[in-house]
Amino acid sequence: MGSGPAPRGATAARGRTALLAAGLTATTLTATLLAGCAGPTRAPRTAPAPRTTPPQALCAALVTHWAGVVLGAGEGEDATGLDYQSMGLSGDQNEILRAVLETARAVRRTEGTATARESAARDAEARCAARHRSGTPTGGPWQ
Repeated sequence: MGSGPAPRGATAARGRTALLAAGLTATTLTATLLAGCAGPTRAPRTAPAPRTTPPQALCAALVTHWAGVVLGAGEGEDATGLDYQSMGLSGDQNEILRAVLETARAVRRTEGTATARESAARDAEARCAARHRSGTPTGGPWQ
């Protein structure tokens, strides 16, 4: 093997191959960019606006749920083992729950659990609506 220059044809072939590879890379890159830019334009998807629950409906749902849990337990049993804050209730909602349960327990003794649950739901709805009649109470964070 000599140390002389490479044959003229080999150098030219390597140069053409490198030029061809660079051209293909540039063409591919350009096509990719243009395809991304020139594609069909669509309006961005927007999520629907979140639904909000009115405070009186939230109050009624919470009180009705916990009244059902307590009524489902036997007489005198601690159905949940939770205090009102652990149940997610405010102090006023807890007072509503206690009043609803007092009435519902009387109904359960005379008419059964199913009727007591229906009574509790109606009573919770009425009491929560009355509590929120003039807007959201502002007696403090736990009121």
